[in-house]
Amino acid sequence: MERSIDELIELLNDKDDFVVEDVIGELELRKDESLDSLIDALSSRKKNIRMHAATLLGAFNDPKAIPALIETLKDNNKLVRREASTALSRMGEPAVDPLIEILDDEDWRVRGAAAWALGNIGDEKALPALEKLLDDESGFVKQGAQSAINSIKK
Repeated sequence: MERSIDELIELLNDKDDFVVEDVIGELELRKDESLDSLIDALSSRKKNIRMHAATLLGAFNDPKAIPALIETLKDNNKLVRREASTALSRMGEPAVDPLIEILDDEDWRVRGAAAWALGNIGDEKALPALEKLLDDESGFVKQGAQSAINSIKK
């Protein structure tokens, strides 16, 4: 009997890595029917579910997930934020404007994650906004912005 998408998403929190790998594979195969549920899963109370949902959404590369992934850059967990940033960097050009918009977020972790994603995307359109971050109060953000600028200019 086939498991429902919601059951599969809940299993992303399983303690057995083999179960999680199996579930990830099944959700990838059922991409079209799991996309919306994975976007919703970014607000799960369970860190592992949020983290794996972000990873899957990055692999799916569907621009529909961009607003939710941008919001996930504000997650309290650094691993979840990292997966969301990686997913956004995989989205490429459609994620550039939303990432530029969030570069002025009050949270330095959000600004840093957005700068990192922009550097990975490599779109020159982000350079002016990233250059403004070179004067940021956070050393992490300054370093991320400089690294992103260097990546884009290569």
